[in-house]
Parts: sequence; structure tokens; C-alpha cells
Amino acid sequence: MVRVTRPMSSWRIVLWFGVISLTADMVYEGARSMYGPLLASLGASGLVVGVVTGLGEAMALVLRLVFGPLADRTGRYWLLTISGYALTVVCVPLLAVAPFLGGAGLAVAALLILLERSGKAIRSPSKSALLAHAAGALGRGRGFGVQKAMDQVGAFAGPLVVAAVVAATGVIWPGMLVLAVPGVVAIAVLLVLRARVPDLGAVTGTPDAAHPPASDDPGSEPSGIRTRGAVRAWLADAVGSHLPGDFFRFAVAASLTTGGLVTFGIIGYHLTADAVVPLATVPLVYAAAMAVGAVSALLVGWVYDRAGAHVLLVVPVLVAAVPPLALTQSFGLVLAGVVVWGLALGIQDSAVKALVAELVPAGRRATAYGVFAGIQGAFAVIGGAGIGWLYDVSLPALVVTVAATQLLALGLLWRTVRPGAGPHRRARLHPGA
Repeated sequence: MVRVTRPMSSWRIVLWFGVISLTADMVYEGARSMYGPLLASLGASGLVVGVVTGLGEAMALVLRLVFGPLADRTGRYWLLTISGYALTVVCVPLLAVAPFLGGAGLAVAALLILLERSGKAIRSPSKSALLAHAAGALGRGRGFGVQKAMDQVGAFAGPLVVAAVVAATGVIWPGMLVLAVPGVVAIAVLLVLRARVPDLGAVTGTPDAAHPPASDDPGSEPSGIRTRGAVRAWLADAVGSHLPGDFFRFAVAASLTTGGLVTFGIIGYHLTADAVVPLATVPLVYAAAMAVGAVSALLVGWVYDRAGAHVLLVVPVLVAAVPPLALTQSFGLVLAGVVVWGLALGIQDSAVKALVAELVPAGRRATAYGVFAGIQGAFAVIGGAGIGWLYDVSLPALVVTVAATQLLALGLLWRTVRPGAGPHRRARLHPGA
């Protein structure tokens, strides 16, 4: 007798994606909590920390211009998701080797950080498209909110593990090595989910989110023509040639908040370079920010599904408040700034992604997430380098510069979500569309 496996419900898929995010976030968020101190221990300046962490975030975003369209054109959502996670869970434990490489340690650590962030670029458009497809019947604000909340639980637990190991050993590298354990768990769960749910259309009752367009069938065309056509088609996807104008206005506004949000690499560098807290306390501060992000993602996802995209207007205000709080000498003010930082991050990673899904057709979502991330990445690398340089030169100038960029972001966001604007109306009338 053949045993029939019942298809998994949409809620169960969302929850299992949450488990994967939880364990994977233990790996890379645990590591990110110490990127600033790790690079500083290897001889980096504030500018170098800003460039590496900013470039890392840029790579995690810009490379999605390649992997978003690639996912939509090939339908290889699962393969790209698995490959991206695998790259991350390999690179993070290898950071434990950097302190033993002498003068090459800083370069190797920087390279591994960039590769780890590249893994996020490879997987994120595909994972977001899979999750958006599965959560369509539930309300995407809630679906992304639940996934992000579980994601943030891992982002909270990972730094706690690193803090415990650093406190016990007095050095950073064992904290990187121990993160191999949750990495193995994340890959194992992802492979099981892939085996149980090969086609999300079987869960939602609709065709899979996207397949290569029929016009891409090479037929009997010569290979050179097919290659040139494929390159032109990819370039058109990469620049978002068929995406709506509302999407691009929103992408620029959100990217200004991304570029203006001080990376935790700079905050962690500040905490150790200025001896604001002991070394082992830095990941605890990061864990607190992740806990705040988890709660805000869940609550904001719920509010988004009911009240619409107006919730995003608070993000520029939060981003502008981070530097004058988090980069001071008072631990109380630093902690307040980190809480604000976590709030901004939680909203960016839940409601922002949900609104992107509302602005574009279902078959273009992975491409849209890639284009969106590419725009964010350009702003992230400029913001990371600029903030790192301003940190070394003048903190008041840093505060003023970030505040000015957020005023511009607020204006663009208001144009996108104001009453009567297309995306705002759709988000309010069809929050689960």
C-alpha cells in the first residue's frame, strides 16, 4: 500500500521557514554582533569597519539584481535558497581562523564577511518569493511578520551564544566556531522542507509563483542569438524595465533609510574602541536590538494588514534618532539608540517586503525583490562608507547628514502612501493580495 503524504498547510510552511530563519540567523547574526570588534582586533579603523560592513550589506542587496531575475527566469527558487544558506553557514565558522593569520587576518576576515553577505543575496529573492506565495492566503503582512519574528528570535539567541563563549574564553574566535552547530540544523530543516513541499502551488491551489516565460523558449534559433537575447532579457529584468513607477519611488525612499541606518558594525566598534562596555557585552547589546526587532516585526506586520502602509512613515524618524543616541559615551543612551535601531530594522524587514509584494505582479516578485535590493545596496555602500568616515572625522556632522537624508526619505514615503496614492489604496483595500 502506497502511503500518501498530506500536503503541508500554508501556516506550517510559513512556520517552517521561520524555523530555518531562526537557526540560520543564530549563525550570521551571532557573527554580525561581533564584526566591529573582530575587525578592530585585526587592526581596522572606523572607516575600514564602515566600508566592510557597508559593502557587505551592499553585496547582500545588489547581487539580488542577478539572483532575483535568475530565480524568476529559471524557476530554481529552492536551489538558490539552499545554496545561499549553505554559503553563509560555511563562511561564518571560518572567521575563527582569521586571528591566526597575522597580517593577512584582516583581509581574510573582510573577504569571509563579504562572502557571508553574498549568501544572503543568493537566497533572499527566492526565499521571499516562496514565502510570499505561501503566505498569500494568510495575509502577507502577517506571514512576513511571523517569519521575521522567528528570524529575530534566532538573531537574539545567536549573539547570546557568542557572548557566553567570549565571556568564558576572553577572545572572539571560539564564538565564531560554535555557530557551525545551528548552521547544520538550518540546512537540515531546509532540505526536509524542500522534500515535503517541492511546489508551493500544491499548497495554495495556484500555479507556482513564476516560470520562465514562454517567449524564452529557444526553439531553433542559433545559440549566439539565444545568448544575446538572454543577456538583453536579463538586463531588462535587472533594471526593472517592466516594474511600475510606484515601486521605484518606494525603493528609493526605503533605500535612503537603509543607507542612513548606522550599521551595528560601527556601533560595536564604537562600544569597544571607546571602552563604553566590556567586549563580551557587545553581543548582548546586539541581542537586545534583535529582540526589539522581533517584537516590532510581528506587531507592525499585524498593523500593516489592518491600517496599510502608513506605518512605514515612522522609519525615517527612527533612523535619524539612532546616531545621537547610539554613538554617545553614555551606556543608557547607547542602549536607547540600539532599541530604536532594532525598531527600524524590524519594520524594514517586515512591512517593507510586504508592500513590495503588493506593488508588483506575482510572477515578477523575485525580480522586484532583486531590483529593490540592488537600489538599497547602492545606498548601503555609500551610507556605510560615509558614516564610517564621518565617525572618524565628526560625530555632529554625522548626525546632521543622517537627519537630512531621512527628511528626504520621509517626503518620498509620504508621496507613496498618502491617501489616494495607488499603492496605499491597494495596501488598505487588499492587504492580503
